[in-house]
Amino acid sequence: MSWKSKGLEPNSKSVVTKKWTLLLCIGCFCVGMLFSDRMWIVPEAEDKGVSRETAFKDERLKLISEGCDPIRKTVKRESKDILGEVSKTHHAIQTLDKTISNLEMELAAARAVQESILNGSPISDDLKIPESRGKRKYLMVVGINTAFSSRKRRDSVRATWMPQGEERKKLEEEKGIIMKFVIGHRAIEAEDRKHGDFLRLEHVEGYLELSAKTKTYFATAAALWDADFYVKVDDDVHINIATLGATLARHRSKPRVYIGCMKSGPVLAQKGVRYHEPEYWKFGEEGNKYFRHATGQLYAISRDLASYISINQHVLHKYANEDVSLGSWFIGLDIEHIDDRRLCCGTTDCEWKAQAGNICVASFDWTCSGVCKSVERMKDVHRRCGEGKNALWSAVF
Repeated sequence: MSWKSKGLEPNSKSVVTKKWTLLLCIGCFCVGMLFSDRMWIVPEAEDKGVSRETAFKDERLKLISEGCDPIRKTVKRESKDILGEVSKTHHAIQTLDKTISNLEMELAAARAVQESILNGSPISDDLKIPESRGKRKYLMVVGINTAFSSRKRRDSVRATWMPQGEERKKLEEEKGIIMKFVIGHRAIEAEDRKHGDFLRLEHVEGYLELSAKTKTYFATAAALWDADFYVKVDDDVHINIATLGATLARHRSKPRVYIGCMKSGPVLAQKGVRYHEPEYWKFGEEGNKYFRHATGQLYAISRDLASYISINQHVLHKYANEDVSLGSWFIGLDIEHIDDRRLCCGTTDCEWKAQAGNICVASFDWTCSGVCKSVERMKDVHRRCGEGKNALWSAVF
């Protein structure tokens, strides 16, 4: 009997198909599980890496925001240490420079006394330096250049912008400002006894000797007084002392300062004219101009420049014009030229400048190289252009 007749063939096929179907399902399930595991493992690892990296960055940002970044803290600490060491070294160098400068000043003063003794000249009282004076620090020494025949000019200055008597002593003690008429060594004892406002130099007066006088003044003043600045002004110029002090005080921290109204005038080769330059050929072709230098009515230099002049005074060349000579001594030096036009106001514009609150340091007439007819006009200029008496005593430098 055939399988067909018995009805068994369809059942056998059905059984086989079910078995293979079951095995196929199980296999697919296993393959699916394996595939699913491989697909999910990679993102999980990446997420963990990203999570860790994000957490690290967050922690680092937190440390930085709180100023606790170890790398940055180390750099900051090292920077502060380096800056501190640089500051200490700079201060030590400044102190050493000042000590050397003071020793050089004392040596220059000793040489001046020695030369006076060898030449048989009497030693000026101004060259005898009391110990107490050497210890005091001053803001500025103002040397008013004058001649023996200029008694009336000196009196016009004493009657206007230069304090007298006890006020001048108070100016020295409270404000640190020394003011002296600068003159050669000659018999002016009566006037000196009356006013006591002279700085007498070992110098022979004369217009052609102004360069030598300027050099001697700075060397002597630097030896006598330890000041931040040394000023030279002519006796026919009006100045406001408080404004001058405030102007100079702004440059106190700078080394090697040369302050004035800077100019560069023509070199005059023609004989017989005012300001003739006998050594005109040194300045190049005819018609050339001088190098930049401060006009002679008023200028100021810092202590280290005064020290330089004192030490090298025997080899510094003197030209016919003293302001040119001073400028030439600084050529080649690493100094700062400060051009301040308030040091050279005219007597016609100083009044409205004062009214506008822009008080001039110095006033004069360019046509006269000073206040024209200063003996007669100094009081009027002082009234119109002066800063007021209270300005000096209320000033803080």
